[in-house]
Amino acid sequence: MAAELTVPQLSAKHRPTLDQALSAIRSRAYWSPHPEHPKAYGETAPADGLAAFEALRGTRIDLGQPGTDGWTGSEKSPYGPELGVEYPHVDPDVLLPAMKAGMVAWRDAGPEARALVCIEILARISARTHEFAHAVMHTSGQAFMMAFQAGGPHAQDRGLEAVAYAYEEQTRVPGQADWSKPQGKKDPLELGKTFTAVPRGIALMIGCNTFPTWNGYPGLFASLATGNPVLVKPHPRAVLPLALTVQVAREVLAEAGFDPNLVALAVERPGEGIAKDLAVRPEIKLIDYTGSTEFGDWLEANARQAQVYTEKAGVNTVVLDSTDNYKGMLANLAFSLSLYSGQMCTTPQNLLIPRDGIATDAGHKSYDEVVADLAASVGGLLGDDARANALLGALVNPDVKTRLEAAAGLGEVALASREVTNPEFPDAVVRTPVMVKLDAAKPDPEAPFLSECFGPVSFAVAVDSTADALDLLRRTVREKGAMTVGAYTTSPDTERAVEEVCLEESAQLSLNLTGGVYVNQTSAFSDFHGSGGNPAANAALCDGAFVSNRFRVVEVRRQA
Repeated sequence: MAAELTVPQLSAKHRPTLDQALSAIRSRAYWSPHPEHPKAYGETAPADGLAAFEALRGTRIDLGQPGTDGWTGSEKSPYGPELGVEYPHVDPDVLLPAMKAGMVAWRDAGPEARALVCIEILARISARTHEFAHAVMHTSGQAFMMAFQAGGPHAQDRGLEAVAYAYEEQTRVPGQADWSKPQGKKDPLELGKTFTAVPRGIALMIGCNTFPTWNGYPGLFASLATGNPVLVKPHPRAVLPLALTVQVAREVLAEAGFDPNLVALAVERPGEGIAKDLAVRPEIKLIDYTGSTEFGDWLEANARQAQVYTEKAGVNTVVLDSTDNYKGMLANLAFSLSLYSGQMCTTPQNLLIPRDGIATDAGHKSYDEVVADLAASVGGLLGDDARANALLGALVNPDVKTRLEAAAGLGEVALASREVTNPEFPDAVVRTPVMVKLDAAKPDPEAPFLSECFGPVSFAVAVDSTADALDLLRRTVREKGAMTVGAYTTSPDTERAVEEVCLEESAQLSLNLTGGVYVNQTSAFSDFHGSGGNPAANAALCDGAFVSNRFRVVEVRRQA
């Protein structure tokens, strides 16, 4: 097919971005090519993006995919409105062979061309960030600003980060080499060698409800940039952002002279549950999944023909030992507990507090005082309904509401949840967090703090000492996993002890955060999301290991 976009054109446009991304993953310094502020996209961008989103409602997104055997779509916004968008339902027996047909040309294009095409896809998505923000907001329940930032530039950053790692790993070995081995008085042995990064096969990306783009883009772009076709299977409640992504990717691939079927969409009918069937098909060689531990474990055990990358559930913990900024600690934790109603895989759940209290710059604070002050800080942060709506968003599904209501019966309630009305979306289910007091001294293998309670729920757990807190931290990370660990201490010895636990159990640690950086937020190109070293996830976003097993290097030797 004729290419409207040539590699030289793409190189002139995007090679500087690729080089900067490569520099950023090596230096770990702050960098992003995608603006965080809505005004950076032009004066009319907010209105244009909203209009584009509204124009999608009640329509059919026809991707022109082979194997389309019907139409489906049942998304309802957590804010209330039905989206009414229909998507192609596909017959995998037809679609998968069509996806495989374009692999050879995509493989032969080489790592740089693939990276440049991927960056063009991201650039076009970036130009439509306002439209994507509304799509993310109305499928995930995130408040608009969070949907804009996390679903837009931050997700695009994570996608670009994966492209950079993919390029770095694929070009670690030269494309060709002349080999000459001396033989003394005889002529040397001489060979010409070529080395080609060969993709594994079709990748299946199984999307999540809460962060469809942020969690989806790393796997999607890591697989595509390493030469693999990608079948995107969205969560049934969050199809639109990934359908738009697939639409853009297919357009760019076709314009660059490649088969658009290298990226395709698989949407399930209500209750169909196609992920299990797709996951074990022999054509599927890579799987990326974010979601429940139960299904993640099933994928790891049953999709034996595929390399499986999972991000599952964990019990995120904060150890409170001491602080020299009590007010800052409370404010930082209050924001972390409130953001997106705690519906983040990185939100703290267990707050481990010595029952004798902690030393602070405001004097010694007892366990009860710390809990009461933190509850008051959360209450103050969310006391104004307008601000509460902007931080909390909406509960993504009824299961979160059920867990929130049940949590109040698990112990003494230190902070009761309250209902917040959203005047713009009166059908939205908005609730402030609940905080429950629990005691680690009471031996109970079924203690609530030993399992994840996803949503706006936290447990203020009384422990006998900081040493006991570290023992409990180690146990929960080892047995249940953790995406994040936080700690507050003024003691160098305690700091080293917390760090040692996290190093031994492979948990990402944040120490003494009291400003505008929060334990549940990570920055692409610098922070690792998950470690791959504890039960919460078997991969990190993003490192070399996340991309290097998506391809193999095949060598051809020729007699010189």
